[in-house]
Amino acid sequence: MPLLSNISVPALTDGTYLQHIPSLNKGLQLKLKSNVTFFVGENGSGKSTLLEAIAEQCGFNLRGGNRNHNINTGYRFEGYESALARHLQLGWNPKRISNGFFMRAESFFNFASYLDELAAEDGRALMGYGGRSLHEQSHGESFLSLFSNQFESGIYILDEPEAALSPARILAFMSVIHELERSGRAQFLIATHSPILICYPNATILQFDENGVHETNYEDTEHFSFTKSFLNNPDLYLHHLMKG
Repeated sequence: MPLLSNISVPALTDGTYLQHIPSLNKGLQLKLKSNVTFFVGENGSGKSTLLEAIAEQCGFNLRGGNRNHNINTGYRFEGYESALARHLQLGWNPKRISNGFFMRAESFFNFASYLDELAAEDGRALMGYGGRSLHEQSHGESFLSLFSNQFESGIYILDEPEAALSPARILAFMSVIHELERSGRAQFLIATHSPILICYPNATILQFDENGVHETNYEDTEHFSFTKSFLNNPDLYLHHLMKG
């Protein structure tokens, strides 16, 4: 059974930009059924907004990291917070979880720099990340180093983790997910555009669009249908894109 079992958001009438996000503004009542849940939809559809709010409720650093990284105000960037978090209600099973990690692909560079600053004072700071600066590894290597060395138990909230991963490394990442979630010690909430990642077995896929947030099947996602159609006939797509 998932560690985080329910996500609730009331109808939003607070006068902020949240009122203009169709997937969220009418409110949400989501029951999570599996340990791996994917958020899919267009950019701006509300996926990252909801992930960020959940991360703040968990006490994670919104620039990326865990609860420990929130202690350092220089990295946290005071004043940076989720507008949605104060509206959000989370249901835990059996109790609130504080272990885990929030990772945003767009701010991973800053997180790696923060770790280097810690390591300059105490070399042990990198032990949980493969013992080597994340900047000394390729982007894909550093992501996998984080996943392989840091993820143990808790809730893992990931915003487009595929950004730095080749297709082969995405498969390696899926193996990491499998090792953790089958033990019942970890739960993953992942916003993604990857047609490979969302085919993870028995995962829940939540579609964010103008009709709200609703569960869908892998074959019914645009990720699957568009990718399949393109790969079946790339010349047709390229002809329309480049004609004239």
